[in-house]
Amino acid sequence: MFVNDLIFSLNATVPVFLMMIFGWICRRIGLLDDHTTAVLNKFTFRTLLPALLFMDLSKADFRAVWDGKFVVFCIVATVISISLAFCYSLLHKDKAERGEIIQAAYRSSAAVLGIAFVKNIYGEAIMAALMIVGTVPLYNIAAVTILSLTSPKQDKKSGRELALSTLKGIVTNPIILGIIVGMGWSLLRIPQPVILEKSVSYLGNMATPLSLIALGASFRTEDVKGRLKVTLGITVIKLTLFAAIFLPIAVHMGFRDEKLVAILVMLGSATTGSCFVMSKNMGHKGMITALAVMLTTMLSAFTLTLWLFILKTKGYI
Repeated sequence: MFVNDLIFSLNATVPVFLMMIFGWICRRIGLLDDHTTAVLNKFTFRTLLPALLFMDLSKADFRAVWDGKFVVFCIVATVISISLAFCYSLLHKDKAERGEIIQAAYRSSAAVLGIAFVKNIYGEAIMAALMIVGTVPLYNIAAVTILSLTSPKQDKKSGRELALSTLKGIVTNPIILGIIVGMGWSLLRIPQPVILEKSVSYLGNMATPLSLIALGASFRTEDVKGRLKVTLGITVIKLTLFAAIFLPIAVHMGFRDEKLVAILVMLGSATTGSCFVMSKNMGHKGMITALAVMLTTMLSAFTLTLWLFILKTKGYI
């Protein structure tokens, strides 16, 4: 039983991280450069991931799979996680860097790693999509607000400009659009022509490997310069604390299998690489964010395997 549970956990995590290592190797040997990686990240985020979510959701019976309690749990857990990250940031003296600390500590790779893990184990990402419904809007609202309020730049946006930019970021988020269109297609029971179904499946099936390769190619070992102490704190919070707090609650509430794996990814996966892009674009240095993305991604290969192993041995997944 022990060996079977360990093999199950490794089968779920190792392929995901091998794709990321492959991307890192491709960059090191010159097959991918900074420009190509940036374009690949953008292409995957704006087209392939929405296509994947549409592919899974449009063919599902959404009335049957919708779970309001699950979505509410994801929302509440995210709000509390953001609050805990804010409390941790208060320990840091440099106020201009607190926004980076907060975002890096709470914002998971829900779209990329969430979909990859759930699909790798269960073959579909419907519960991951429901988790994204409850988390990604909050991720964006909190990130834009926090980074704007803590930006080192003096020309900060007014309250109205901040609200409008936050709203725009949510309604134009490709992941959210893919979920909305997929859900609408399912609820309206619109038939899919074979041509459309095959075309979308071609795009969707590319999403997971390409997104992981691009994420791996984005790593910069030279970013490990200073800020190590505060980033180690972020890593502990991101990979262990949130999961240790909320996973027992999720189990007590009756969540199992695909839902529990989606919750685990929401709570204990690596800091998403988009945090760095957002922090840089909003006037922050980005050093803490870059290091947090690298450390949490490297160490999550071990912590996620451990969490999956624990859940598997307990019979919850």
